[in-house]
Amino acid sequence: MANTRSIIDDPFLSKSKGRVRLGDSVTLSLTFKIKGSIRESFTPKNWERAYNKHDNILRMTIWVTLKSGRNTIVALKFVRKAVLFWTRNPKIPYRIWASVIKDDMPFHTLSVEEIQSMLFDVNKIIELKGDEIKLGNRKLFAEIKVSWGTHQYTQSTIISNKSNSVEIEFTE
Repeated sequence: MANTRSIIDDPFLSKSKGRVRLGDSVTLSLTFKIKGSIRESFTPKNWERAYNKHDNILRMTIWVTLKSGRNTIVALKFVRKAVLFWTRNPKIPYRIWASVIKDDMPFHTLSVEEIQSMLFDVNKIIELKGDEIKLGNRKLFAEIKVSWGTHQYTQSTIISNKSNSVEIEFTE
């Protein structure tokens, strides 16, 4: 196992517009990457070791809490999974391969980098309605927490970080 340090890298929150009227909505986009030992150790060599010990699913739970000051505006929870499987595909030079389940959809690819990107790079869209938030200028930011369990290639870990703030004016 590599060192046990993983981080949520460069969390960035962006807005579709700066002024929202009642009945209108605004789209926020949150992007971040999970980097460090979990990403570095999620490789075909470690997949094979884990699969041979019946450790064939990596499940990451991601919590995103959109806040204005101390007030929670939206709380989201979603899961990303990687499922290890035995393959005979002649295009894959390894016996054990991974598919990623993202937003309840399975994704299969022939590249380790694409698998890591689908699993560890997050781009979440958040829709806010103008009448869900008190009127006035609001500074919104996201608190992010990610966790996963113990596997052959990593220890159980919880990491967290905060995004930048975006200012949005909510008017009548």
